[in-house]
Amino acid sequence: MSSKFGASRLFHTLRALQHENPLGLPRTGTIPRMQRGLPERRPIKDVKKVVAVSSAKGGVGKSTVAGHRTGILDTDIFGPSIPTLFNLSEEPRLSSNNQLIPLSNYGVKTMSMGYLVGEDAPVVWRGLMVMKALQQLLHEVEWGGLDVLVLDLPPGTGDTQLSVTQQIVLDGSVIVTTPHTLAVKDAVKGINMFKKVNVPILGMVQNMSLFNCPHCHHDTAVFGSNERVHKVCSEHNIDVLGDIPLHQSIGDDGDRGKPTVVAEPDSARAAAFMQIAKKISAQIGL
Repeated sequence: MSSKFGASRLFHTLRALQHENPLGLPRTGTIPRMQRGLPERRPIKDVKKVVAVSSAKGGVGKSTVAGHRTGILDTDIFGPSIPTLFNLSEEPRLSSNNQLIPLSNYGVKTMSMGYLVGEDAPVVWRGLMVMKALQQLLHEVEWGGLDVLVLDLPPGTGDTQLSVTQQIVLDGSVIVTTPHTLAVKDAVKGINMFKKVNVPILGMVQNMSLFNCPHCHHDTAVFGSNERVHKVCSEHNIDVLGDIPLHQSIGDDGDRGKPTVVAEPDSARAAAFMQIAKKISAQIGL
């Protein structure tokens, strides 16, 4: 029988940096300690395919692969966004095996640090605590059988990204960027990181590519020329998976916790998300 997992209990059980169980989960076993050198990559239990999405702050559409059992794991410990974007705020319960049970909405199973702490509560942890919490989110969630799990990575190429790419068997990665020069430069860093850790790059998604004026219906490249993204993809021999337009409804839908593909499934924006999802699905063999 499941037991209630309270956020207050989480913080009452936290100790110093030496604490081996930052999420306060009952433990019937232990996660193997990291050995010297690179750790061995491990699969995530009951998950067939795992895809990492880098620099993706939307959370809308990237996990909607039609016809497949899908989950999304928010690995951003300090700035989780999945609770808002999926309109979920409950506290996860524990299974009989002492595993966290994901929260579901729109047919997608989700897990996020945002479920375990208050919406406005800061996570004031040092790196070691963050890494241990991340390990528990990666390996102590009862997904119940998924065809694909999307790992929503925080921005950048820091400890979290390296830990995920070095410790998890990944079937591929997707890079999301806007056409802005600085964003594209950061996207190149993401490309090089995945290459260094030998994770296949499935392609790049160009977000906020064009704005279509609702009055004159003219397309404007608000963040500059889209050629930058195509040039980078050509130089690194990776695919452009698709373009997501800049549209007010995408932000509004996210604010009210209803993804565009659910709120407006017949819109051109939803079609763009679904086409990208289908391309990713095909590349990983789903």
